[in-house]
Amino acid sequence: MLSRLLSRSGRSFWVLQTLGWLGYFALSLLAAIGYGKPWSYANVLAAAAVFGFALTAVLRYAFRIVWHWPPLRRWGSVAGLLLLAAWVYGVFHAEAVFRLCHDCRPGSLLGYIGYFGSTLYVLLSWSGLYFGIKFSREIALQREAALQATAMAHQAQLKMLRYQLNPHFLFNTLNAISTLILDGQNATANRMVSGLSSFLRHSLDSDPMLRVTLGDELDALARYLAIEQLRFGERLRVQVLADAQARAALVPSLILQPLIENCIKHAVSRRIEGGSLVVEARVHGGELRVSVRDDGPGLPATPAPEGCGVGLANTRERLRVLYGDAQSVQVRNLAPQGLEVCLILPFERDDAARPLLRAVALPEAT
Repeated sequence: MLSRLLSRSGRSFWVLQTLGWLGYFALSLLAAIGYGKPWSYANVLAAAAVFGFALTAVLRYAFRIVWHWPPLRRWGSVAGLLLLAAWVYGVFHAEAVFRLCHDCRPGSLLGYIGYFGSTLYVLLSWSGLYFGIKFSREIALQREAALQATAMAHQAQLKMLRYQLNPHFLFNTLNAISTLILDGQNATANRMVSGLSSFLRHSLDSDPMLRVTLGDELDALARYLAIEQLRFGERLRVQVLADAQARAALVPSLILQPLIENCIKHAVSRRIEGGSLVVEARVHGGELRVSVRDDGPGLPATPAPEGCGVGLANTRERLRVLYGDAQSVQVRNLAPQGLEVCLILPFERDDAARPLLRAVALPEAT
């Protein structure tokens, strides 16, 4: 983007330079005709415009050299260059006029100062436009650089948040695999290892800067739940409610996994009877609403300001970076017990999106 802006600035200068001096020639010619000058005077004006075009092109090159000098030295040099260029341009213009009109030669020093003042005014006007445009382009470049730096910072922040994997999940899964092996349940342990490998491969391969359809997100979630299902068996009950419109919506990759992990930690693993999880998604009023509910104990009477733990804080921060104020995360206790976390995002869809994973069946309500 910066290189394109810089290349456009070079082309723009020559376009504006040409148009500016053509306009100067046209206005000078009209003024000369108005004062009754002969048409041959157009040759003088054309020569002055061509010489001014060449002189200001050289002046631009000199300005670019002094541009990065310290301010006092820079502007002193600019003033000196302008005075020198005005003197050269004034001498050329005066000699061109005097060759055509011998009676036009001034009879005093003030007349020559007048020629010098008029050329200085022209070059001051050109320099003012040049520096004004240059300053505006410098501001545009700085703004572009700042936007790129902000975007890179957001990307780094998103990647950091996205790649945070709860070590408790890995610890519990590896511990369960070890227990299965010690109990001689090698087939089940092998399925759990395969499931863990599949989930981690997807987690590492998916780009945290890209969004996926909710359908793909639910497929990835199924990989994770397949591992947990081997750990908890019938103690873990899952239900998914999402129609075709909601499944086509775009969401950040693996945005639901930390929420489900929280539910399993607080509503399933700590209770002998286990627990139930419900994932529901629907589109309403241009918004995608995805809720994750469990039948656990819910939040205490005085929860932490940001909700329930690192997983939810991670989710809040990812959505804030991606959507700003266009998103919200709502957390509430259910009656008689349970907790619901609802993600509200702008509804966006990608009809050409391809599944990132082969679908793994989850129990769904009919």
